[in-house]
Amino acid sequence: MKRALIIVDMLNDFVNPSGKLYVPGSEKIIGNIKRIKEAFKKSGLPVIYTNDAHLKGVDKELGLWGEHAVAGTWGAEVVDELKPEEGDFVVRKRRYSGFFSTDLDLLLRELGVDEVVLVGVATNVCVLHTAADAFFRGYRVTVVSDGTMSVPAEEQGRWLQYMKLAYGAKIASTEELLKTL
Repeated sequence: MKRALIIVDMLNDFVNPSGKLYVPGSEKIIGNIKRIKEAFKKSGLPVIYTNDAHLKGVDKELGLWGEHAVAGTWGAEVVDELKPEEGDFVVRKRRYSGFFSTDLDLLLRELGVDEVVLVGVATNVCVLHTAADAFFRGYRVTVVSDGTMSVPAEEQGRWLQYMKLAYGAKIASTEELLKTL
């Protein structure tokens, strides 16, 4: 069994209170994600970022949510506390799922990964759809309960339970996950 950490959309537009689609409370999960990332790197396991990088005037999501995380802007950059480091992988995406029309599946297969550990925002949008596509492709899925954040925050438990039921996702706290690395 080989795991990969997938950090979903921890971008300025979602995590910084000045961002265009700020997820309230999302800055509170940065510390847990940082601890998990450090543990993955120390264990020699891959760290992958799936980041919105929308094309202005083209992407359908912009019509639904307004302009956000446009490629090349501050809003599409990973927050300073979690910037990718040497050896990390970055997959740019233009839809909710990290798998849709990206090379994430190819990368995971080349790395020999069979389980993905998901952290980031938003639990009920991009994390959810990435979990679904991981499940559809045969990966085991773990979602970190205190390393993800829903919109609104009070819906967090509902979406974690949904992924557990619909995709067989394991739901683990940061502490529970760290004990398994």
